[in-house]
Amino acid sequence: MKPNDALAAALSAELDAVNTLIKERMASKHAPRIPEVTAHLIEAGGKRLRPMLVLAAAKMCGYTGPYHIHLATTVEFIHTATLLHDDVVDESQQRRGRPTANLLWDNQSSVLVGDYLFARAFQMMVEPGNLRVLDILSSSAAVITEGEVLQLSVAQELKTTEETYLTVVRGKTAALFSAATQSGAVLAEAPEEHIEALYTYGDALGIAFQMADDLLDYLGDSGQTGKNVGDDFRERKMTLPVIRAIAAADEEEMAFWTRTIARGKQVEGDLDQAMALFAKHDTLESTRQTALDWSETARRALQVLPQSELRDTLSDLAAYVVARLN
Repeated sequence: MKPNDALAAALSAELDAVNTLIKERMASKHAPRIPEVTAHLIEAGGKRLRPMLVLAAAKMCGYTGPYHIHLATTVEFIHTATLLHDDVVDESQQRRGRPTANLLWDNQSSVLVGDYLFARAFQMMVEPGNLRVLDILSSSAAVITEGEVLQLSVAQELKTTEETYLTVVRGKTAALFSAATQSGAVLAEAPEEHIEALYTYGDALGIAFQMADDLLDYLGDSGQTGKNVGDDFRERKMTLPVIRAIAAADEEEMAFWTRTIARGKQVEGDLDQAMALFAKHDTLESTRQTALDWSETARRALQVLPQSELRDTLSDLAAYVVARLN
């Protein structure tokens, strides 16, 4: 059984409660398009990974109250809102193997429904009455947006460094992973050492997850990933394989990257040429190794927590997010 499936099985009762709350809170009395658009994305086969991280962290730390369900739903709403906005920004046409909401409806609906879900998320994150949890989750929402804007601003910038890439990844992906694990531990009033460990786990897991996703854009099967292979190249995103290929480029190769990424003048065969350059400089494999390093950082962070089946499953999950590349 895959670790994410094992986690879902261990948290099945809590996930049922999250799914019930999602349906309740995505309802709208006056605007039926809101639940239509939201349901299209939320019910499209997402793994509920981020909500499960909240639930697992709270449960591992001994929480027995009801509000981990609210926090898990909050995290899922924040995630869904960012996906709706991302698909508009990226002009995407496919998400989780289905047409995107902006394609089925329009950009305006996607943006406004995303805004609605953010508002709903803030309503729910207040309900536990825990100011530290509110600070963690509200701060993560700001960091996510900051990461998305940074990614947009460096999308065609060939001088983008690995440090900037990591800042983007921490913003757009890892911030919500770490907020999920940290907020669950804080809600459970866990010792500070355990809260910090779960924050580190979520941060490293999110970085490994995004690096693996960036690799899957070039190596994945669109039937399994639900995205078109090479979308990041066509959208001129400066992901780690590209950054490392540019850093190793000779004059002729730099001219290729300048034309395709900096100027956006792409022609048939350019994706194949990019793949050849990745192979020449071994940047796909080096990116995979870096993702493995972050996966190991996540697994080590869990060692300070008491041994449990949930801890073992989270450790397996950190290994799996990179192993899915094989």
